[in-house]
Amino acid sequence: MQILILSALMRAPLAFAAAGFLSLSLPAAGALAQLAIESQRVTFRAGADSTLHKGQLQGDQIVDYKLRAGAGQTLTVELKGSNLQNYFNVLAAGTENALFIGSSSGNRFRGLLPSDGDVRVRVYLMRPAARRHETSTYSLKLGIAGAPLAPVPASRDALIPGTPYHASAEVPCVSGSSGKAFSCKASVIRRANNSGTVVVTNPQGQKRQFLFVKGKAVASDQPEKLSVQRRGDVSVLVLGENFERYEIVDALVVGG
Repeated sequence: MQILILSALMRAPLAFAAAGFLSLSLPAAGALAQLAIESQRVTFRAGADSTLHKGQLQGDQIVDYKLRAGAGQTLTVELKGSNLQNYFNVLAAGTENALFIGSSSGNRFRGLLPSDGDVRVRVYLMRPAARRHETSTYSLKLGIAGAPLAPVPASRDALIPGTPYHASAEVPCVSGSSGKAFSCKASVIRRANNSGTVVVTNPQGQKRQFLFVKGKAVASDQPEKLSVQRRGDVSVLVLGENFERYEIVDALVVGG
C-alpha cells in the first residue's frame, strides 16, 4: 500500500506535474490556483531544430516553456542550473501529468511524444530551496526532431462526432495493487503508417496516453516505465510495477 501511495503521488499533478515538489501530503486545490506559473512560448529559427533559453528562478517561481509538437516527434531537454535543486518536468500535450520528473530522473531527457499540441517543460526549484528563497541561474536547451505522425483525415476514417477520435472501445484494465480487473474506455486517434494515439481513462478517472508506431506501443505520457507484452492480436501495456495494465486490441489502433 505504501508503494502504491508513493506511485500515485509521483503522478499527481499537484505534487509533481504542477509544482515539481516532493511532499507526503497534497496541497489544497486552491493552493495551485494561487501559484503563478510564468509561461514562455518557444519557437525555432528557420532551419534549426533546437534552441537555448536562459533564465533565473527565485523561491517558488515556476516557468513553463511551451513548444508546439506532434505525436511521434522526439523531444530533447537539457538543463544546467547553478542550484543543485533546480530541475524540470515534461508535460505532454493534453495532460497535467508529468511524463518526466527531473527530481527523480536527472536533468536530461530524450523521448517520443505521444500526442499533438503544446508540450510544457516546467522549470522549478525543489521545495526546500524554494522555502529558503534560494535562486538559480539556468540554461535550458530544447530540441525537436523527426516528422510528426499526422492523424488520418476524416475523409478516410470517419471521426466520432464532436471529437478528434476515430474510434472507441471498452478494454480490459487493472489499476491498483489489488489486481482487480475493470473495463476502461479507450479512444484512438489513428495516424499514418498503422500508428496512433490511444487515450485510456482508468477506474480513477485519470487519462493515460499511449503512442503506437507501426502497430507497436512505444511511449506513454507517464513517468513510469512502459512494458509491452503481446498476446495474439492484443498489446498488454504495463506501467511501472504492475499497478496499471491495459489490453489494447490491434483493430482499435489500426482499424479493420
